[in-house]
Amino acid sequence: MTPEPALYAEPGVGWTALLWAPLFSLAGLLAELATGGPVHWLAWILVAAGLVAITVPWVYARRRFLSLEVTADGYRQGRETLEAARIAEVLEDDAPVGARVLGGGWTIPKKHGEVGLKLEDGVFVRAWAKDPDALREALQDLVRARTTES
Repeated sequence: MTPEPALYAEPGVGWTALLWAPLFSLAGLLAELATGGPVHWLAWILVAAGLVAITVPWVYARRRFLSLEVTADGYRQGRETLEAARIAEVLEDDAPVGARVLGGGWTIPKKHGEVGLKLEDGVFVRAWAKDPDALREALQDLVRARTTES
């Protein structure tokens, strides 16, 4: 059984962020080589390994909690999943004040925009994405596809 293709997805962050640490260490090593002083090979290797070690949990957390995916089955926002049938309407404006934020957080993360949703039970929730217009369009397509099927 193959997984549903994504109508829209954001990974949270790419694993390429792990390359920052070795590049930073390489820059330090090259600076030492360029200045003609002693070159601390082992220190730069340990710095790179240490920075990678602390970056791995950061990348994992961002991929787990800041990722989202819209498929024909529904919408996954961080740790939370909404079935397509539960989404009654995608709002053109933000959700009303006090609406719950999807994904398990208290607020919408910085650098992310809001997309208001109304669920089939009348509850308003706040979805979010780096590209809220693309998310809104994908969710509207999802709602339209569900309503044309019924």
